[in-house]
Amino acid sequence: MGSNEKDRLELEAKSVDAEVGTEADLDEVMKKYDRESNTRVWEGIPKLVVKSIAVLISLYCMYVTLFSQAAQNVRLYNFLAMMLVLGYLTYPIKKGNVKVNSFPWYDAVFMLAGVIPLLYCSYVYESIIVVQARKVTLNPVMCILAVVVILSLVELCRRCVGLPILCVVGALMLYTFLPFGAGIKYDKALYDLFYTLNGLLGAPINVCAKYIVLFIIFGAFLERTGISTFFINLANSVAGSASGGPAKVAVLSSALCGMVSGSSVGNTVTTGSITIPMMKKTGYKPEFAGAVEAAASTGGQIMPPIMGAAAFLMAEYTGEPYGKIALLAILPAVLYFTGIFIAVHLEAKKLGLKGIPRDQLPKIGTLMPKIYLLLPLVVLVWLVSSGKRTMQSSATIAIIVTIAVGIITNIVNNVTKNPDKSDNITVSKFFDALEAGAKGTISVAAACAMAGLVAGCITTTGLASKLITAIVRVSGGQALIALFLTMICCIVLGMGVPTTANYCIMASTCAPILMNDAIGIPMICAHFFVFYFGIVADITPPVALAAYAGSAIAKAPPMKTAFNATRLAIAAFIVPYIFAMNPAMLFQFEAGTSTAMMVIQVIQICVTSLLGLFGVAAALNGFLYRPMNPLFRGLIAAGGLCMMIPGTLTDVFGLVVVGGVIVFQRMGAKKSAAA
Repeated sequence: MGSNEKDRLELEAKSVDAEVGTEADLDEVMKKYDRESNTRVWEGIPKLVVKSIAVLISLYCMYVTLFSQAAQNVRLYNFLAMMLVLGYLTYPIKKGNVKVNSFPWYDAVFMLAGVIPLLYCSYVYESIIVVQARKVTLNPVMCILAVVVILSLVELCRRCVGLPILCVVGALMLYTFLPFGAGIKYDKALYDLFYTLNGLLGAPINVCAKYIVLFIIFGAFLERTGISTFFINLANSVAGSASGGPAKVAVLSSALCGMVSGSSVGNTVTTGSITIPMMKKTGYKPEFAGAVEAAASTGGQIMPPIMGAAAFLMAEYTGEPYGKIALLAILPAVLYFTGIFIAVHLEAKKLGLKGIPRDQLPKIGTLMPKIYLLLPLVVLVWLVSSGKRTMQSSATIAIIVTIAVGIITNIVNNVTKNPDKSDNITVSKFFDALEAGAKGTISVAAACAMAGLVAGCITTTGLASKLITAIVRVSGGQALIALFLTMICCIVLGMGVPTTANYCIMASTCAPILMNDAIGIPMICAHFFVFYFGIVADITPPVALAAYAGSAIAKAPPMKTAFNATRLAIAAFIVPYIFAMNPAMLFQFEAGTSTAMMVIQVIQICVTSLLGLFGVAAALNGFLYRPMNPLFRGLIAAGGLCMMIPGTLTDVFGLVVVGGVIVFQRMGAKKSAAA
C-alpha cells in the first residue's frame, strides 16, 4: 500500500465522476481568495538561489533556537530581516503577477528599507539601543528607522496576509499617535512599539521564531514520509464500507492528517483530492462533499499534538506548558469531529447512500507494516508531555526521527523490491522540506508582527482596561452575553485575519474581559474560547478559505460549500460555550473536588454533550429514521441545546425531549416500513 493505493482510489473516483476539480482549478480559486497562493514564478538559476536562501533560513532558525545565546532583541531583529528577504522574494506586489523571474526595483527598495535598519539595530544593539532604553526617548534617526521597518513589514503583510488585519493595526496606530486618540508622544510610542519586547518584538513574533518555525519544518518533513497516504488508507479500511463511507473516511483522515499539518487549507487539499471525488461517486452533492472535507480539515488546528500555530502562542500567553495545552484540547477536538461524523451519517441515511465494497478497500493487515510511520508523532508526544526536553529540542528531535523513518522506508522498499518509490526520502525531498518550512513561516511571521503591534498599542494606550469596562457594562456582568459578543468579534476579525493573528488580538483584548471577576470565566477556558472562534472563520462565509479549497476540488459553488461547512461544523460553535460554562471539559475543577467527582463530571459532560450534538445535528439535517417536520426539528434542537447547558435539570429535560423525539421517529419509521 502507499501511493499506488492512493492513485488507484483517485483514478477510480475520477473515472466515475469527471466533474472533479483539477490542480489548475484549485490554483485558480486559491489565487482568487488566498493571498498566500499568489507567489512569484522562479525558474532556472534564480529558482535555485531563492530555494537556497529558504533552506539556509530554515537551518539558521534551527541553529538559533537550539544554541544561540544572543539577546532576544538581536535574535528577533535578525529573524524579521530574514522573513522580509524571503517574503519579498516570494510574494509580488499584486495578484496575478506571474511574469517569470521578475523582481522589480521597487520590490528591492521595499525589502532593503526594512532589512538594512533591522540588521543595523541588531548590530548596534548594545551600544545604541540600550543607551536609548535608559533615556526612554528617541532621536530622529532612530524614529525614522522604526517607521521604515514597520512600513516594510506592513507591505509584506498586505501581500501575504491581506488588508483586514492592517485595518485593525492602522486604527490602533491612529488611536495611539493622534491627539484625539490616546495622544502619546510619538517617540515614546515608537520606542515601546519597536525597541522593547512589548510591541513588534513581543510574544507573538518571539514564539514564531522560537517554536512555530520548527514545527512548520517538522510538518513539512512528516508530509514527505507518506504518512498522509497511510492515514487515508487507514481511515478507508476502518470506515470506507459503512453507510456513506467516503464522507466518514474524510472525517477520520482529516482528523489524523490534522495531527500533522495543523492547517485548514493544507489539510483540505491533501486529503480532499482523494476523499471528495469518492464522496461524489457515492452520491453526495458536490457542495456537501467539499463542505465535509473543509469542516473536517479545519479541525486540524485543534487536533493535538501539533495543532495550529496559535496553540504555541496560547502556551506563552497563559504560562501553561504546551504539553498541557495539547492535553486539554483532546476532549473538545473529539467532540468537534464526532459532531461532523454524526452529521455525515445522518446525511448518508437520508440519501440512502452505501459504502465502498470491502474488496476495494485496503486491509488493516497490509497497513500494519507501515505503522512505523507514526514514530515521529509518538516521539514528539512523549517528549512534549514528559517535559524532558524544551519545545524546540523536542521538535528538532522529532525532525531527526522523521528523517530516520524516511530512511527506513527506503530500506524496506529496496529489500521488498517495491516499484513504488514515491514515499522514499531523498536529498531533493530533504531540501524541499526545509524550503517549505521557511516559506510556510512567512505569512505566520508577518501576521505575528502585526499582532505584536496591536498588542503593543493596546498596552501602551491602556485601551484594554477601557474595553473591559465597556463590555462588562454592556453585558451587565452576564457571562453568556459577554461570550456571545466575543464570539462575534472573533468571527468577524477572523474572516480576513489568519488564526494566529486573530488569536493574538483576541487574547490581548477579549480574553482579559472574559477573565474579569464580573464575568468569571477561567483563564484557560477564555483563551480556548477565542482560539476556537478564530479557527471557525476558515469555514464561515463570506471569507472561508478551507471551504473555497474544497469547492475547487468538488467543482461546487464556493458560497454554497461554505454554508454547508458551517452547518456541518456546528459543534465548533457550540463546544466553546460548553467548556466556557462548564470548565470540567477542559479538566478545570473547583478546589477540593475529589478524584471520583472529577471523573463523574467529565463523563457526564461528555455524554450530555454528545447527545446534545446529536440532537442539534439531527435538527439541522431534518432527518432521523425518516424526514422530520418543523415541530420535531425545533423540539430536538431545543433538547440538544438544553443538554449542553450545565445543570442536572437541563440535562434531564434535554434527555427526555431528545429521547422522546428519537423514539417517536423510530416508531413512525417502522409503521411506514410496515405499510
